[in-house]
Amino acid sequence: MHVVVMGVTGSGKTTVGLRLAAETRAEFADADDFHSPDAVAKMAANVPLDDDDRWPWLDRVGEWLASGDERVVACSALKREYRDAIRYYAPDAIFIHLWAKQDEIESRVRRRAKATGHFAGPGLLDSQYAILENLEDDELGASIDVMRYTPEGAVMMARVAIDAAS
Repeated sequence: MHVVVMGVTGSGKTTVGLRLAAETRAEFADADDFHSPDAVAKMAANVPLDDDDRWPWLDRVGEWLASGDERVVACSALKREYRDAIRYYAPDAIFIHLWAKQDEIESRVRRRAKATGHFAGPGLLDSQYAILENLEDDELGASIDVMRYTPEGAVMMARVAIDAAS
């Protein structure tokens, strides 16, 4: 099982991904840990990453995902071509897209930044929503409205989608 919990910053990827991995006894990674120091510095300065920043990062994410049998990664994977890059390494990857309206996510990101000092602030949301491409019919996975479900509910919905895709 290879699962990518995807979405914009602040959508709950890490929270849901950690819980999903624990329930399925899978190894978890946060794709933020695969970013280069330069990319982290850009995001901390509210400068959106460009594709030159993303391609080596997506390679590292895909390589990690494919290097084990039971893996869950929290990764934005906002565009189809980014998901295709991950599928190059893990063709069976299932994508769980956590989403909500931008204003709802923005308030979450502001609270997170204040509470934890996370490097990805609300200044990145405009660019992320601008490039976000929803899952297409031929992509394994599901979209989950994070304002409708608790993290536990989102994990339950993700497990249903994973079971259906398997």
